[in-house]
Amino acid sequence: MQHIVIIGNGIAGTTAARQIRKMSAAKISIISAESEYFFSRTALMYVYMGHMKFEQTQPYENNFWAKNKIDLVKARVNKVDYSKQLLELDNDSTIAYDKLIIATGSKTNMFNWPGQDADGVVGLYSKQDLEKIELLTPGCKAAVVVGGGLIGIELAEMLHSRKIPTTLLVRENSFWNMVLPKEESAMVNREIKRHHVNLMLESEMDSIEKDVNGKVASIITKSGKTIPCGIVGITTGVSPNINFLKDGALEIDKGVLVNEFLETNMPNVFAIGDCAQRREALPGRRPIEAVWYTGRMMGEAVALSIVGKRTAYNPGPWFNSAKFFNIEYQTYGNVNAEAKDGEAHFYWENKEGNQSIRLAYDKEKDTFLGINLMGIRMRHEYFHNALLQQQSVQQVVNNIRQANFDPEFYKKLDPTIQAAFHQSFLTA
Repeated sequence: MQHIVIIGNGIAGTTAARQIRKMSAAKISIISAESEYFFSRTALMYVYMGHMKFEQTQPYENNFWAKNKIDLVKARVNKVDYSKQLLELDNDSTIAYDKLIIATGSKTNMFNWPGQDADGVVGLYSKQDLEKIELLTPGCKAAVVVGGGLIGIELAEMLHSRKIPTTLLVRENSFWNMVLPKEESAMVNREIKRHHVNLMLESEMDSIEKDVNGKVASIITKSGKTIPCGIVGITTGVSPNINFLKDGALEIDKGVLVNEFLETNMPNVFAIGDCAQRREALPGRRPIEAVWYTGRMMGEAVALSIVGKRTAYNPGPWFNSAKFFNIEYQTYGNVNAEAKDGEAHFYWENKEGNQSIRLAYDKEKDTFLGINLMGIRMRHEYFHNALLQQQSVQQVVNNIRQANFDPEFYKKLDPTIQAAFHQSFLTA
């Protein structure tokens, strides 16, 4: 019987296992040192904030794996012998494979700051990170979060929920402005400050100071400012978790290099999820995409290839969503922080400054390119189809009610946005 081994039990690896089982009676083993059971990584913040229990982040009952004949191995892979198709584990055992799927996810970026080994320095990615933050919380009088991305604002909100005074260090001159246009970035700045988080823009950490017991005492910024704290949250991005693969024959760059079928240079070895890097990125996409839904879609594609239905990974138009404290964010298609040559942006913001819509379109063809939504929730399917059909931006705006969740609310909002857009479009 063919043995399919998956390293990693995140969304990518677990999806692959489930889909393979639906189509095959092959033996399936999942190896993970992080946790025995799959859980929703994006829900970690809500466990800490008391909105749910950790077991509620697990989509499947614990008997799901035995019921579906999927073996769970709690261990870490130390080495892969590709010639023998053998994995060496940290418990001195080995596992042979016929097909191997590498789905090891990401790890928190650390940049060799002096003192980063202090007790109290933590990321926000793994189950162990959540447990560590929980242990550090009692008695913590202040915290510093380093990094201005999505994970950074999540951790700041978590600490704020426990009434821990928090400073958020952001290297740029506005929050996440390498992704968000200036108006949306300014909106998030205001939302952070409204929740009494000390937002320090154009600020970087230089070092971490320890007390006599090796615990975090403070951080020092590159400008020389000392900020006392008991927790230092490192949220300066993530990178593929592939250190154990670097001395082998597998071709890697920042991630494990794969083709459009998620195949590596080694026979019978695939890579999916955060750790996979496309040799040639899809148009408008990055070669590495550490996003939940792309991991799921890669798992679905690789499962088909594993069972003999070789399938290219094609995620379709880009989309993502997040939450900045009380402001929900959605993006579909390509909306650049600044309009590129040949592009135009239409932007509308309400007078309270907590809702906005930005439409990106081709100036010559009037083709809809993408949309940013802040504080307004709309349907994914509507924009997905509009992008695939290459609809005009006017067509999207005229029919935007089809994307609405709350018809009563949008009876007032739709005409306002449509009138503003048409006025802007005619004078552009």
